[in-house]
Amino acid sequence: MNNKEQVDQEMNLKDENINEETVENNSSEVDLEGKEPQSEASKLEYEVADLKDKYLRLYSDFENYRKRTAKERLDLISTASEEVIKDLIPVVDNFERAFKASENEEDASKVREGNLLIFQILMRVLDSKGLKPMSDLVGKPFDPETQEAITQIPAPSEELKGKVVDVIEKGYVLGDKVVRYAKVVTGA
Repeated sequence: MNNKEQVDQEMNLKDENINEETVENNSSEVDLEGKEPQSEASKLEYEVADLKDKYLRLYSDFENYRKRTAKERLDLISTASEEVIKDLIPVVDNFERAFKASENEEDASKVREGNLLIFQILMRVLDSKGLKPMSDLVGKPFDPETQEAITQIPAPSEELKGKVVDVIEKGYVLGDKVVRYAKVVTGA
């Protein structure tokens, strides 16, 4: 064999090797391409199922939280009013005793004194719960945030124009919240 034939033969072998490698690579690409969409699809299906599961768990956790907080809120409200009622029962007892005592009492000043004591006990109970009366409103400017104007009369003096002239019903504040607006008469 001469050199030229030898080179041709080696070239042919290299070409055959290259062709075999290309065929193998191409077939592996085809196999991978065939598997990738299947594995990609199964990955996506798994991911979707996983996300649905997480969503359902999160939704049920939220629903449980919402129900629990609503129940706690109702329990808190009933418990808070229970405390106030327990504190007011002695005041009711005192009123009952005062009614019995006033049946036989001739002196009105003693009945008035007993009623005043009961009133002071009631106000202490309400004060301990945070209820404060609005006081010293006469002569101050009308405040629609805390007061309700029942009527308007001509001001007795110039400095009372647009101000509170008289208080018909006291207003009450519980903490910072107005529980009952003061009913007032304003000067025009």
